[in-house]
Amino acid sequence: MSDFNRRKFLEGSAGVAAAATMGTGAAVFAPAIHAQTLAFKPEKGAKLRVLRWSRFVQGDIDAYMVNVKKFTEKTGIEVRIDNEGWEDVRPKAAVAANTGAGPDIILSTNDDANLYPEKLLDVTDLADYLGKKYGGWYPANEAYLRPDGKRWIGIGLGAAGAMMVYRQSQLKAAGFDTFPKDTAGFLNMLKALHAKGTPGGFALGNATGDGLWTNWLIWSHGGQLVDKNNKVIIDSAETIKALEYAKELYATFIPGTLSWLDPNNNKAFLDGQVSVTNNGISIYYATKTSADPKVQALREDVQHASYPVGPVGVPTESHLFFNQMVMKYTKYPQAAKEFLRFMMEKEQFDPWLTGAGGYIAPPLAEYAKSAIWTSDPKHTPYRDAVKNMRPSGYAGKLGYASAGAGADFIVCNMVAEAASGSKTPKEAAERAQKRAERYYKV
Repeated sequence: MSDFNRRKFLEGSAGVAAAATMGTGAAVFAPAIHAQTLAFKPEKGAKLRVLRWSRFVQGDIDAYMVNVKKFTEKTGIEVRIDNEGWEDVRPKAAVAANTGAGPDIILSTNDDANLYPEKLLDVTDLADYLGKKYGGWYPANEAYLRPDGKRWIGIGLGAAGAMMVYRQSQLKAAGFDTFPKDTAGFLNMLKALHAKGTPGGFALGNATGDGLWTNWLIWSHGGQLVDKNNKVIIDSAETIKALEYAKELYATFIPGTLSWLDPNNNKAFLDGQVSVTNNGISIYYATKTSADPKVQALREDVQHASYPVGPVGVPTESHLFFNQMVMKYTKYPQAAKEFLRFMMEKEQFDPWLTGAGGYIAPPLAEYAKSAIWTSDPKHTPYRDAVKNMRPSGYAGKLGYASAGAGADFIVCNMVAEAASGSKTPKEAAERAQKRAERYYKV
């Protein structure tokens, strides 16, 4: 955890308690949890429609739908679930917010909630309840969903942790017994893998989740899109160094990464085209659930590691954050909040985390104790993604500007331009600066 996040986490009394009690064994929930109660009274005749992302891990969808069925059986409220890819949820959510019609609840990504905060229902009462009951929200939740420091405009669902996924046998064949812990060693490893004919590959297209590695790249060298006052500073010496490093990395990549979206690195890895990439736990999950013997054979070879630390000397993690938004236009606000409360309670949330196989890192400290994180050692690296992550608009305050800049893939495009040589590092940084300034208007 970064010093900033650690300080923020420990400021609250709930955070202090969570830090003191957090363990790594099987799920053991504090008795105090069961003393907390809250229920919303759904409106008569309520029906709910939920739009949510659907990606990569079937166990996530299956466990989620079991919980939806339980909610309907308990309350009598019919719930329709619409599943869409990450890239499709964002525009549909924006249309719903602008037209005032559509799903009652939307599960989206990163700081999309900050694109239309005035269109979202105030869920502070629910957020406060869950935070007190389950050990406190990790700081990233407040950055994304409590931008004014007061009102909560959404409920955190967690994050798809982005870790380095690699084949141990191919690293060893290239002369590396362990995954490098710094950026210099990381580059040397990629060069060695490329020389062996077992290259790596990282998404440089407009990939909602897997393109976030470019945040790590810039941050690891001290670059930032904006400073703490939301002044755009991406055109900097630190960014130039990061982009020069990106050019060296790109020279070792498999061809085609400039057009990669989120599914591409999964396919490339499982097809044996690459030996290392960044990804959630979905690649490993596939080796355990696929009917393809070739994919199954990769299971023991797949390993996970944290991103290497760059010249700044501290971890700079970027992960795909998931939010849950209740649209203000809903006819059934109480039913919507009761649905989210039900889905976030231990009796439903813990089995869902388990069903997803570690794909979603928890947003609340108490759920770090879930047995899923230690039932398989390969799950553990993903457990603390929300706890350790920097918000995508780091180091500024999240809002319309950060959400818009993120949705426009400014950092990812900049890295792609410089890495591929279509622009010099300086030209790419200058273009990113101008694009970002359109959102962060002075």
